[in-house]
Amino acid sequence: MGLWQGKDNKKPSGGIRRPAFKIKKKAKLGREPTMTRLGTKDKVILDRVRGGNVKRRAKIISYAVVIDKKTGKARKEKIINILETPANREYARRNIITKGAIILVESGKAIVTSRPGQDGIVNAVLLQE
Repeated sequence: MGLWQGKDNKKPSGGIRRPAFKIKKKAKLGREPTMTRLGTKDKVILDRVRGGNVKRRAKIISYAVVIDKKTGKARKEKIINILETPANREYARRNIITKGAIILVESGKAIVTSRPGQDGIVNAVLLQE
């Protein structure tokens, strides 16, 4: 089921008359948030989006591509835990990964720089301690 993201429901102010009824367009539809979770096996969903393009939505993820700024190298590492999420405090408790979340990987703490619910992958940068 889609979510309606059009702005036709707002009542105009200032006594002006309401505009005529518009047919709902498919371009104005949205979807439920993905809520990418930490798990043992990766699960990625492919969604057809506007223009016939494909969006990869990660439902469950276990690895992250971590970049070490000191060495300039990137490597795939297992995510151990989600420590903190600036989007919502409850997300860290429920193991939901979003952009800006601080995760614990095998080599230390890292900050997520991608949007896993829209990109289908977790990219992160290692924090210097």
